[in-house]
Amino acid sequence: MYSNLTTFSSSNLSKIKPSLRTKGNITGNFGKTKVKAGSTLSDLGMTTKENIKVTTQSEYINRMYEAMESTHDPKLKSFCYHEIKMYLIKTNQW
Repeated sequence: MYSNLTTFSSSNLSKIKPSLRTKGNITGNFGKTKVKAGSTLSDLGMTTKENIKVTTQSEYINRMYEAMESTHDPKLKSFCYHEIKMYLIKTNQW
């Protein structure tokens, strides 16, 4: 029984120190090296006010009415009804 202990004490496994992770690639994406986030689009940030079109509330509500009348999907009808109801409540028409 003591003879087995001497073989474990003479092993080199207890002498190996874990090294800090200061070398190699910074990973975290399943082994793929991390890259900086960002878009590869070259014209990003080149938006001007002429390129942006904001939909007004009345135009949005008209689209909701059209979508509710033309669809057969119950989820879409429910969404349109909810949006119209919220608009009418906000404008004190409900």
